[in-house]
Amino acid sequence: MALVKGAQEVTNSTIGRDSFFTGRFYINGSLKIDGKFEGKSLQAEQLYIGVTGKVKTNIIANSVIIEGIVMGNVTARNRVMLLPTARIFGDIKTPELIIQNGVLLEGRCTISNDLKHSAKDIIETEYNKLTVGETSVKST
Repeated sequence: MALVKGAQEVTNSTIGRDSFFTGRFYINGSLKIDGKFEGKSLQAEQLYIGVTGKVKTNIIANSVIIEGIVMGNVTARNRVMLLPTARIFGDIKTPELIIQNGVLLEGRCTISNDLKHSAKDIIETEYNKLTVGETSVKST
């Protein structure tokens, strides 16, 4: 999702301000939510949650921009951008996280290009690799 374009320029579907949608939502393309969505899951290529948008589900997308309220986990393959009015209760997994001043967030953030493996496992593997001049020593 282009960060320099307005949301109306990059969305091909919208849940309007006075609309309420429940269930599972899978969309090829971009989605803007100004209303309310609750359900089991929400998947889109690009997702924009406007200032009046309220979402209560787990989100999977390529890119996510949030100005409204999200209660659920967010997984984005490219980027998550939290604008000043964003309110999030849930975990975020993404390679790039942009948080502007004013955001309210409670949850764990995992920033990694490899979202399929645990960041802990990747970091422990890298930590345990031998460095130049280091030898493996077993304690007895």
